[in-house]
Amino acid sequence: MKDSKSDPPPPYSAEASVSRTRTSLGQIRSMADALLRSRISASSSGADTKTSSSAASSVPTYDSRSGTQPRCTIASRRISDDFSTRLSMARSPPMTPSATSSTSSTREWARPVTDRKLRLDELKKEIESASQPAKRSNDGLFKAAYSTDILFLIDTTSSMAPYIDAAKEQVKSIMDDIQTTFLKEAEIRMAVVGYKDHQDDPNIQFLDFTTSVDKVHAFINKLKAKGGGTDHPEDVMGGLQQVVNASWKNQTRCVFHIGDAPPHGRLFNTINTRDNWDQHGSEPHRLTYKPLLKKMIMLNLNYALLRITSYTDLMAWEFMKEYADANAICKLHKLNANFSKEYLSASSRSTSRMRGSSAKSGLSFEESELGTSYSSLRHLVVQSVASSASRTAVRMTDSISKTGGKMDSTALASHPTIAEEDEGPKKEAASEELAMEDVPPQWDTAGWLDETLNVEGFSPDVVMHGARTLSDMMLHDDHIELSTMELGVRRRSKPFSQGALRVAAYARTTASTNHFVVKSFKKDGRHLAHLAEDMRCQALCKAFALEFNNLVGPEHSIDFIITTCLRGQSDNGTLQYMSLEPYIKGDYVKYNNNSGYINNDIPNDETNKAAQAFSHFTFERSWGQILVCDLQGVKGVLTDPAIHTANKDRFKLADTNLNREGFKFFFSTHVCNEICQQLELISNAEMVVANSFKFRELWPAVDNTVYCSNKLCGKIVPTAGARKSDEFPRCHWCELCWPQLESSKVRWMCLAPGPDHEFSVSRFYYESQGLAMPRKCPEHREAEETVSKPAAVGGALWARMNNASAKQKNISGRHW
Repeated sequence: MKDSKSDPPPPYSAEASVSRTRTSLGQIRSMADALLRSRISASSSGADTKTSSSAASSVPTYDSRSGTQPRCTIASRRISDDFSTRLSMARSPPMTPSATSSTSSTREWARPVTDRKLRLDELKKEIESASQPAKRSNDGLFKAAYSTDILFLIDTTSSMAPYIDAAKEQVKSIMDDIQTTFLKEAEIRMAVVGYKDHQDDPNIQFLDFTTSVDKVHAFINKLKAKGGGTDHPEDVMGGLQQVVNASWKNQTRCVFHIGDAPPHGRLFNTINTRDNWDQHGSEPHRLTYKPLLKKMIMLNLNYALLRITSYTDLMAWEFMKEYADANAICKLHKLNANFSKEYLSASSRSTSRMRGSSAKSGLSFEESELGTSYSSLRHLVVQSVASSASRTAVRMTDSISKTGGKMDSTALASHPTIAEEDEGPKKEAASEELAMEDVPPQWDTAGWLDETLNVEGFSPDVVMHGARTLSDMMLHDDHIELSTMELGVRRRSKPFSQGALRVAAYARTTASTNHFVVKSFKKDGRHLAHLAEDMRCQALCKAFALEFNNLVGPEHSIDFIITTCLRGQSDNGTLQYMSLEPYIKGDYVKYNNNSGYINNDIPNDETNKAAQAFSHFTFERSWGQILVCDLQGVKGVLTDPAIHTANKDRFKLADTNLNREGFKFFFSTHVCNEICQQLELISNAEMVVANSFKFRELWPAVDNTVYCSNKLCGKIVPTAGARKSDEFPRCHWCELCWPQLESSKVRWMCLAPGPDHEFSVSRFYYESQGLAMPRKCPEHREAEETVSKPAAVGGALWARMNNASAKQKNISGRHW
C-alpha cells in the first residue's frame, strides 16, 4: 500500500478540455436532435405547474474515449413546498458506473447556497417541533429495574450438605455484593425453597421473601441435609410449585437452582437406577414440568441452574427448550451432554432464541458450572442478578415508551418481550413479518440492485478534527454540523434483514462502488427529525472515538460508521424516510448496552476491552455530562450507539437516552480494565453513590487527524496516511474512496456560451459531497455556483480547518 499522501491518483488519459473539432459532425447532429426532442417533450407537459421535466437539464453527454453515441436521460422530479423530492422506485437496469451518460439523479445545476440553508433551517424547525412534547421521565428507573427478588431453590437431601453450608456462609456476602453493585439504591429481597423427596417429612421447606439477611441465614442454618428416599431422583416438581407460589414483587426476578439429582421420570433420568415414579406425572401431586415452567415464564422468572453433576443434564435441556420457546436468552454449559444438540437445534429454530444472540431479551435460562467449587456460588449469583437486572431495565424502558411515560407494572408483568434496534413490541412485529432474502449480496451482478431511488437528505459535515472540535460538539447540537445531500441510490428490492419497525436492503450509490445498506420503515414510522438526531448522535460518538484513538493507539482504536438520513416522496405522494449507512461485513458482536449489560463471554477480546473503556472515557472526557454506550459492531467498526446525557434537553427524541439514570446503569457493572488505567480515568461507582465526582482534567491535544472527505464514508484516517490530490485541495481520502475519484470521471459538453468544448468531471467526487454535477468547465464556472473550487459547502470550512491546525498541547475537560 502506498504511503505517500501526495501520490497522484491513477492516470486519466483524456485531457481536461477538448475542442469540438474532436467531435464529428454526425455526433454533434445526433446530440442536437436528442436535445431538441427533450425540450419539445418538456414544453408539452408544461401545463402541470407542480411537475417540471428535467429534460431541458438532461444534456446528453459524450465519451470521447469510446466514441459512444450520446444518450439523453429524462428524470421526473417534483419539488413540493417543503422541498420534498419525488422518490422514483421503478425497476432499473444494472448499476454499471458509465462514462457515457449522466444518471437520472444528476441535476444540471446545484441548488443555491441559500436554498441549502433553508433546507437546514427546515430540519432544525422539525427537530424543535418533534422535541416539544415533554420526554417521559427516567427518574427512579435504576432503582425500579434493579430492585430484585432472589429465590434459592435447594435440594436438601443427604448429598447436598457442602452446598447448603456454602449457601449459609455466603448469603450475607452475596447480599452485600449485590447491594454494592446496585449502588445501594435497590431493594433486595431473598427467599428459600428446600425440597427433598415424597417420603421425607417435611418434603418442602419454605421461607418467603424478606429483606433481612439474618432471617435468610437462620433459615438456611436450619436446613438439614438428610433423606432423599430409596431412589435417585428427587421431588423437583414440588420445589418448582413452591417457587411459583412465592410472593414475587420486584421487577427483576431470579431463581437459583442448586441440586445434584434429576426430577422423577425417565424423561429426565437415563441412568440405570431405581425410580419410584418413573413415569413423568405419576408422582403423588401429579405435577408436570411444562405447566410449571410456563407459569414461571409468565411471572418473568430468570432461571439459573447451577450444575453440580451430569445427572441434571437432561433436566437442563428440557427446561431450556421451554424458555427458548418464550424467546428467552438460553445457554447450556459446555460440559452438558446435550450441548451439541443445542447447536443442531439452532439450525431448525431461531438462533437468537436458542443461543441468545440478542442481548435484548426479557428472560433468560442459563446453566452454569458450580461443581465442587463452593466459593464460586457468590460470583455466579451476583453476575447473573446483574445481567437479569439489565434486561429488566430494557423491558421497562420499552414499556414506559408505550404507556405515556408511566412505569406500568401491569404491562410489565404480561409483557416479557423487549425493544429491538428500532423498538416496538415483538408481538406487533410478528404480524408484520416480511419475507427476507437469505443470499449473499451480488454487488456486481447486472440487474441485481433493481430499484432506483432519487432522494435528498442530510449527512454530517465531515471536516478536520481540531483541539476545540469535540468540546464544541459536546456543548450544543448546532456544532454537530450537517450538510445537504442529493443522491441516486440503487438498492435490492428484497430486504435481507428486519427489525420490529424497519427493513434493511443492500444498496449502492450511482457513482460509487462502495457498499451500503438502506434502512426503511415497514409503514409510517419516525420522521426525518428522529433520523437526523440518530445521525448527530453517531457523529458525536465519532468525534469521541477520534480522540480516544489518539490516546490508546492502533491496537485499541475504534470507529463509528456514518449515517445519512434521506427523504423522498413515493408515487402516491406519501413522504418516506430512510437511512443510508456503509455495509459492514462480518459477525456483529454486542459489547455493552444502555442499561448495564456487559459482554462477559469474551473478557480477553481487545475490542471488547476497548469498548468498555471507551464508554468510561466519554463520561470522563465530558466531565460527567455524556456517556456513550450500547456498543456493537464488527471488530472495531461500531454502529447504532446510545448516548446518556445529564442535560435532559439533549437528544430528547432518543428513548435510549436514560439521562443520569443511564450513568448509574453503566457504573453498576463496569469494572475498569488496563485501558481505563492507561487513560488515567478517575470516576467510579463510589462517586455515583456519593454524587460527588472527580475527573481527569487535562488531555493531550489530538494530533491532526482527519475523516475521509466522502461524506458517505467519513472513515477516521491519520493525516499522514490520508490520500490527497491537487485537483481537490484540502480534501483527504481513505484507501477505498481514493481510486474512485479518477475511475468515475466522465467527459461532458460545457454549456457556457462560446465554442463547444468538453471537460472531465469526477462523478464520485460530487456525489461524495452531496452536490449536483457542474455543467460548465472550470474556466467558465460562475462565481455564484454552489460549490467552490475546493469543493466545500460554504467558506467556513477553510476557517475551521485553519483553526484545527492550530497547535495546542493540552485540552481542559473542565472548561468545555
